[in-house]
Amino acid sequence: MASCAFVSRSRWLKANGLLLPTGVWLGIFLIAPLALVVQFSFATRDTGVARAVLPWTTQAYLTALNPAFLPIFLRTLAYAFATTALCLLLGFPLAWFIARHGGRFRTVLLVAVLIPFWSSYLARIYAWKALLDGDGLVNQLLGVVGLDRSGGFLLTHSAVVLGLTYGFLPFMVLPLYVACERFDHRLVEASFDLGHGRVSTFFRIVLPGVFSGVLAGSLLVLVPAAGDFVTPRLLGGVGQSTFGSVIDDQFRGGNNWPLGSAMAVLLLLLVVAVLVLRGRRGEDVL
Repeated sequence: MASCAFVSRSRWLKANGLLLPTGVWLGIFLIAPLALVVQFSFATRDTGVARAVLPWTTQAYLTALNPAFLPIFLRTLAYAFATTALCLLLGFPLAWFIARHGGRFRTVLLVAVLIPFWSSYLARIYAWKALLDGDGLVNQLLGVVGLDRSGGFLLTHSAVVLGLTYGFLPFMVLPLYVACERFDHRLVEASFDLGHGRVSTFFRIVLPGVFSGVLAGSLLVLVPAAGDFVTPRLLGGVGQSTFGSVIDDQFRGGNNWPLGSAMAVLLLLLVVAVLVLRGRRGEDVL
């Protein structure tokens, strides 16, 4: 018995020893910064400088929960969910085509999906800013059919959602591709043989079969889209500011670290709540 206990303890030590580097990495670069942000959220602001020392206060949270920030909060959610929906509508057909009909060109098509990642995200958003400007290519092309707009399409909700969708679309395509590639396509043929149409087959067979990819892709898009502040700032301006933009303002121009930290914590709690709810829903469906 003592020998078995020694062997079990040795295996436990080896297994946890392999996780030690990952634990140290997460502790230094994730847990410690997060703890610092939480600490600052309870700090006080004194002459423009945040003091993360006692006495702590919840004033920053009371300010962050002020109804004046509610429109910005709802706008952030609207942008995030609209981006997720558009990425799903655009990414699912693309992932299905690559998995089903890509053949020997699958690798080339996947590389084409990843090509935008080879350049800076900031540079790509500036490119969209030039395209959507009043003198940009998009407005000029729409002007041929009389659909151009004075001043272009910058500083609009559509511009923000378009930029977010472009930036995060690959995060949707890759998980969907994995799910579609693993999906048994013979089930579709069997569904047709049993008399089901395309719509019925999609909702009864295809969607449940690739739901894990839909869930993973939606989370990978929803979470960063909710916290993004670069795209709304460059393509939307002040009128389309988001929670992430306000947080950035507090840490830079506003010099109100407690308020910015409190908003960051609230946004993090929202994301965690969405993850938990979507995870439970995924377990129920699967």
